[in-house]
Amino acid sequence: MKNHLFSVICFLTLSTFTFSQTINSEKSVVDFNIKAGGIFNVNGTFTEMQGTFNFEEAAVENACFDICINAKTINTENNKRDTHLRSDDFFAIENYPSICYKSDSVSKLKDGFSTTGNLTIHGVTKTVIIPFSYKNNVFKGEIEINRFDYNIGDDYGSWRVGETASVIITCIIN
Repeated sequence: MKNHLFSVICFLTLSTFTFSQTINSEKSVVDFNIKAGGIFNVNGTFTEMQGTFNFEEAAVENACFDICINAKTINTENNKRDTHLRSDDFFAIENYPSICYKSDSVSKLKDGFSTTGNLTIHGVTKTVIIPFSYKNNVFKGEIEINRFDYNIGDDYGSWRVGETASVIITCIIN
């Protein structure tokens, strides 16, 4: 009920404003970094970001985000690894084609902003807090994600794949 009510409020808020904020899907990206083999880091990206982005610094109480990325766009610059990450062993993209975030609230902080909402990965939804900055139409947020919280690669121990990934979200608004 709370999420439905928030969706209605977000829709009404978007309908009230005359401006439209469009995500630049070609330039927006989610970067990640995770340990592999306990020895080295693997860097990668997800792209094809789309959804609703409504943010105005002067009215953060009206802000709302409902954004997804395409899970099949995972790219670590290693085709064999990327194919494995898309498989049922990890992201199972056939069953879970999108990774989505939907905000419940947005707050002004001393040094930026923060959004609290639901992150859905691999069919699992968890409430997360993402601190972010917004400058020159660029949203930049950072979060640590524990892959076990989302049942990603449960059969692959931390010695093979790290437990947590550092994630940087860069959403560019046209």
